[in-house]
Amino acid sequence: MSIQLERITINPAICLGQPTIRGMRITVSVILKLLGNGQSIESVLAIYPELEAEDVRQAMLYAAWMVSEQLYLARVA
Repeated sequence: MSIQLERITINPAICLGQPTIRGMRITVSVILKLLGNGQSIESVLAIYPELEAEDVRQAMLYAAWMVSEQLYLARVA
């Protein structure tokens, strides 16, 4: 399965290299924490009006991909 994560960017000069959305200073982890604390996608978009629904979707997809990669590496080790 090929995933498209063109909205997730990593730049050492922005947010200490944490994954961000489209180079903005909004990290994937901030979005995930909001969702994990019960905020809806609509609430996240209201809090950060510069975001789009696809940004939030890709943040969730990135997290799922990272977790699956960690599980794969744990099995190999």
